[in-house]
Amino acid sequence: MNADDVANYLREHPDFLSEHGELFTQLTVPHPHGGQAISLAERQLHALRDKIRLLEGKLSELIRFGEENDEIGEKVHRLSLALLEADRFEALRHALFHSLREDFAIPHVAMRIWNSVLSREGEEFLPVPDAVRFFAGDMRQPYCGPPGNLDVLEWFGEASPHVRSVALVPLRRDARTFGLLALASEETERFYPEMGTLYVSRIGDLTSSALQRQLG
Repeated sequence: MNADDVANYLREHPDFLSEHGELFTQLTVPHPHGGQAISLAERQLHALRDKIRLLEGKLSELIRFGEENDEIGEKVHRLSLALLEADRFEALRHALFHSLREDFAIPHVAMRIWNSVLSREGEEFLPVPDAVRFFAGDMRQPYCGPPGNLDVLEWFGEASPHVRSVALVPLRRDARTFGLLALASEETERFYPEMGTLYVSRIGDLTSSALQRQLG
């Protein structure tokens, strides 16, 4: 018999070792973290300990993700209340920008709105290039990544040359896009293509709904 024959036999007869328990103490294998020989039972114990450590690491990671999601959820909740309490556009804008900058630590926030029923003054209602409007209209989810060649960088004023990543969130009324919320950072990895956009999308939905009440 060769090694493969032995391995196949043990697979086909899983009760063999339980019927010959003395083999666990008689047979030895190399220590997984050293050169000395140990029994099969001790080797199995080491394997179980390694598996436990791996599971503990995964559990800690899940707990950390859960805590982070709870924290983000609480921030979104506070933003929701602030938007509901805003009785005019200026108050809404202040609540939105303050929450994104202070709660979510996003250094640069800008917004543009078009096709508003009411005429308003302010940079949020400045003309937007067709390329940006078409881009926003074609979006199926928020864009996260480098700013690219879009003309949104100028929305951030003096900070524009330092922006390295952006999150662009379409503002919609039903299926019609009427604006764009832009978040920016000097950090390349703050907004990246592979990041999750669940909460960013929810912020966009909340903002869109609140703006509809104010702007019609």
